[in-house]
Amino acid sequence: MNTLRKEYEVALEPFTQSELARSLSLRQRIWQQGWIRKSMILIVLAVLWEVAARIQNNDLLLPSFLETAHAFIDGIASGELLTKVWISLTVLIKGYLIGIVLAFGLTTLAVSTQLGRDLLSTLTAMFNPLPAIALLPLSLLWFGLGDNSLIFVLVHSVLWALALNTYSGFLAVSETQRMAGRNYGLRGLRFVWYILIPAALPSILAGLKIGWAFAWRTLIAAELVFGASSGKGGLGWYIFQNRNELYTDKVFAGLAAVIIIGLLVENLLFATIERVTIKRWGMLR
Repeated sequence: MNTLRKEYEVALEPFTQSELARSLSLRQRIWQQGWIRKSMILIVLAVLWEVAARIQNNDLLLPSFLETAHAFIDGIASGELLTKVWISLTVLIKGYLIGIVLAFGLTTLAVSTQLGRDLLSTLTAMFNPLPAIALLPLSLLWFGLGDNSLIFVLVHSVLWALALNTYSGFLAVSETQRMAGRNYGLRGLRFVWYILIPAALPSILAGLKIGWAFAWRTLIAAELVFGASSGKGGLGWYIFQNRNELYTDKVFAGLAAVIIIGLLVENLLFATIERVTIKRWGMLR
């Protein structure tokens, strides 16, 4: 006759990240670092750029990576490039913040009333396909040669992309979360702030990224088109001026500054916000 064995349980130690790291080889551990992979991509691109420039052998058409780096360092050391970047970023932040406020105002109105929904859908259908730079001639007529002209086109470039993404995120919020908010007595702005915005944060951050990219390239294009603002020139004007004077290495240095600022904003600002919010909350892998 077979006897039943006594049941027992073996307690296992939790598998920690340090043990996982020790189980990987050194090469695998290094490759797991995202900044190392991205740095490798940048190094490969720089090498390809240097090779292409040496094959071209024409500094006027394509300066080498080393020449561009030298011009970039000189611009930083002299303070000229930093001054241009500061002028551009000051205008950009003003237009970006105004666009964010208007976008949230429109979407809050849209989720609250039928008239607000009709207003948002009509305005976005009208103005979202319109390039911001196309409004620059009107902006110059209305506001003159100054920061206000640039801010106007920046607000246009930010507003519609952010409003559409935010409204789509609000619509995707589950009915369970909405009912929970109503059960707590949340209405109006408090309902939007405590329920809709946290639940729709991935879509809102996507809209903020798109709005930032649109605003940044619109600003550079606007400065290239009509140049200095209020007697001061930003980064786009720096590129345009050096192109006229055939300082191609400085032109590429200005373009490099545009790219570097974009990378810093994406990988420091937005990545940090994502890490402490939606990734920490388990809303994004």
